[in-house]
Amino acid sequence: MLKLILDILSVPAVLVGLIALIGLILQKKSASDVLKGTIKTILGFLVLSGGAGIAVEALSHFGDMFQQAFNVQGVVPHNEAVVAMALETYGTSTALIMAFGMLANILIARYTKLKYIFLTGHHTLYMAAMIAVILAVAGLQGASLVIVGSIILGFIMAFFPAIAQPTMRKITGTDDVGFGHFGTTAYVLSAWVGKIVGKDSESTEEIDFPQGLSFMRDSSVAISLIMGVFYIIVAIVAGPEYMNTLSGGQNYILFAILQAITFAGGVYVILQGVRLILAEIVPAFRGISEKLVPDAKPALDCPVVFPYAPNAVLIGFLSSFLGGIVGMLILIGLKTTIILPGVVPHFFCGATAGVFGNATGGKRGAFWGAFAHGLLITFLPVLLMPVLGNLGFANTTFSDADFGVVGIILGNIVKLFIK
Repeated sequence: MLKLILDILSVPAVLVGLIALIGLILQKKSASDVLKGTIKTILGFLVLSGGAGIAVEALSHFGDMFQQAFNVQGVVPHNEAVVAMALETYGTSTALIMAFGMLANILIARYTKLKYIFLTGHHTLYMAAMIAVILAVAGLQGASLVIVGSIILGFIMAFFPAIAQPTMRKITGTDDVGFGHFGTTAYVLSAWVGKIVGKDSESTEEIDFPQGLSFMRDSSVAISLIMGVFYIIVAIVAGPEYMNTLSGGQNYILFAILQAITFAGGVYVILQGVRLILAEIVPAFRGISEKLVPDAKPALDCPVVFPYAPNAVLIGFLSSFLGGIVGMLILIGLKTTIILPGVVPHFFCGATAGVFGNATGGKRGAFWGAFAHGLLITFLPVLLMPVLGNLGFANTTFSDADFGVVGIILGNIVKLFIK
């Protein structure tokens, strides 16, 4: 039963489908409208997840090629990998903290000014796992671990969307949708950097391409071409012998080009999924905001901002990845733990940082804001690893900024109070 609850709460499509179902029922919609709205919400998330899967597979090849080409070894931050290890030991505590943390989030949204209900189920699971590990390493156990962990989780599920909302208003042009993704510290940093460097800078979406390059206005074409250049360069440096192990004997240049276009296809599918979700979840959520939690806003996963600035998505990814490389070189120079730039977090989080930076500082904000993001998610994992106990010695760690910020703060606070 506990596993079933955990499965339901950690699958974004099912979780948000349930929220849409409740919202539509509270609005006393007809059975057909409830069914249609619920299914289309779930469908939107499955489309988004499918697009993410396509993009991640193409990016994983790029990551392998990059490590081979430049012969670098180190820790690769990867949320799913570190959570899988955490659940082996702390699975029950994680499930209970997640379930009661979501309840705490609803109560906080109901009775405070933090009117955000965090709907990114897999990130809730990841944060619950990290909190469970840190509290357990510090010596908490049983009911006290679950109670303290749930309150902490519920609070940060409402707090981080609140600090993102001023920029979200600029991105979306409305106040209907919140932002629910645990990389928010870095996105807010990106928006702040954008505000500083981006005075009079035009939006990434207003870049005026010459007539001969007008095809670059199509974001799918632009992503295919620009990523194609990167894939081909890295493939050439990695060498045909290694590339053949990835391509299964297919010509390695052709393989690199197809992977770049596959990645662009994944981004295109993600954008379609987001549009479908927004069309359904916002109207459905009105039932909850009117009946259960007045003025509540659904806080959704980071791709929710991608359709508002597709050019910033690409700029943000590339700039964040560049920041990750610079950060890695600094760590090598300092002779400390080397954090390799994980292509997946630099895409999803870097792209989001680009959109946030663009909202406050145009194309300069998108570039420098995402670059700052890349540096931050390179250095935070180094500081986080010691507070994760034995898990910190594994060859991976949490990638997104809020895990680092919450983990470092929580780990040091519990050291003061728990012996």
